[in-house]
Amino acid sequence: MVAEAEAVCRQSVPVLDAQFFKGSSNEEVEIPSPSVSKARVSESVAADLPTPQPGIESPEKISDSSLESSVLQYVPSIRSGSFADIGPRRNMEDEHIRIDDLQAYLGSLFKFPKPSAFYGVFDGHGGPEAAAYVKKNAVRLFFEDVNFPRTCEVDDIFLEGVEDSLMKAFLSADLALADDCSVSSSSGTTAITAMLFGRRLIVANAGDCRAVLCRRGEAIDMSQDHRPIYPAEQMRVQELGGLIDGGYLNGVLSVSRALGDWDMKPKDSASPLIAEPEFRQVVLTEDDEFLVIACDGIWDVMTSQHAVTLVRKGLRRHDDPDQCARDLVMEALRRGTFDNLTVVVVCFSSDYREPSTPRQRRLRCCSLSAEALCRLKSLLDGGGTR
Repeated sequence: MVAEAEAVCRQSVPVLDAQFFKGSSNEEVEIPSPSVSKARVSESVAADLPTPQPGIESPEKISDSSLESSVLQYVPSIRSGSFADIGPRRNMEDEHIRIDDLQAYLGSLFKFPKPSAFYGVFDGHGGPEAAAYVKKNAVRLFFEDVNFPRTCEVDDIFLEGVEDSLMKAFLSADLALADDCSVSSSSGTTAITAMLFGRRLIVANAGDCRAVLCRRGEAIDMSQDHRPIYPAEQMRVQELGGLIDGGYLNGVLSVSRALGDWDMKPKDSASPLIAEPEFRQVVLTEDDEFLVIACDGIWDVMTSQHAVTLVRKGLRRHDDPDQCARDLVMEALRRGTFDNLTVVVVCFSSDYREPSTPRQRRLRCCSLSAEALCRLKSLLDGGGTR
């Protein structure tokens, strides 16, 4: 019996600690309801990407064929959050859009693969008019006026039609800003949009906003900043007679692509400042966790990887994309950004909570001396005294 008692005393059970996480719901940004009445296909993220943003490694090559088997059963569950702040600027010139269920928003006249979603960040300059105009007219510009494809099948024809429509939408929005008398000719905006159809993510960008995908914690840039000092943009600008002075286009503008800015675009000749977007696509898998879309006020002070790491930690802690967007803005302010700040976080999972395990009681491992064993034996035999 003493041996049994000692054996029990020597047993120990490991402690398994688990944290519990709380989910949250999000409200979408309201934009005017629609009154519903084709250029080229980009390379996907599977192909070699252009020079990555500073501080981020080049993504691995991934082909659609290699992903096919792993994504056949995967369907992303879409939800999003956002936060915007004027920052140290005198005026707020940013706008953004969040539509987590595009099919429901546009109504029965449009048929899209499920899920379908649409997001946009518009970073204005020279006044808020251009960005506000694009947001207000986004549904008309991006879906109604450009004969956006309406089908439930994600195939090559559909994807080509989406990019054709997006190209036309960016160029049409640019021309509309020239014709609208309420928008100053000195007002412009960069624009980045992200669309999700089934498992296909399509990003279109003109300017220096950026979209970054989180894949197993690694940041993968889904857009290229369009700045005059970057080699590809510098060559294009100079071939069209543009001047780059101190990193600024014609000594004025820090971007080489934007909508509006018609006081810098001669109507009788090609302009080095263009509104044409660049596209990137990817087929999402279970490894893809979320997408961060933000204006340059964020990227001026942190790398893509830093932003992804911060958001990922937040989601694992409180599972609230709105709070993650706010935390990213607060971090940029702490780092001394000088710009307006807008962040949209798009989650591809319904819950980031980790599975919990009941906490087990820790048993202390102990040993008895020979003297203690003798006393124990006496007590058990009933003949022990104090």
